[in-house]
Amino acid sequence: MQQEVTKYQFHDAFKRMGRGEQFSYAGLSALYDYLDDVDPEYSLDVIALCCEFTEYDSLEGFQEEYGDEYDSIAKIEENTLVIRIPNSDGFIVGGF
Repeated sequence: MQQEVTKYQFHDAFKRMGRGEQFSYAGLSALYDYLDDVDPEYSLDVIALCCEFTEYDSLEGFQEEYGDEYDSIAKIEENTLVIRIPNSDGFIVGGF
């Protein structure tokens, strides 16, 4: 049985699983919008999403983990999925 999940329920599912701090509010909203666009019938798996995606608040935050060879978000996009977070410098990367 499938159940449609609203953005509010999506956020709440992360909190209930003890993963409420894994992503920012804006980051979770961007992730929800991405998943809804790509696969509207996606079955929510909070733990899998936490393993697949990582949020960074800026390019500099990403570079702290992966080095400055990635001098732009476009360079990161050459290697993995990037979900930009509207109205911020933040972004989410998938499976890097």
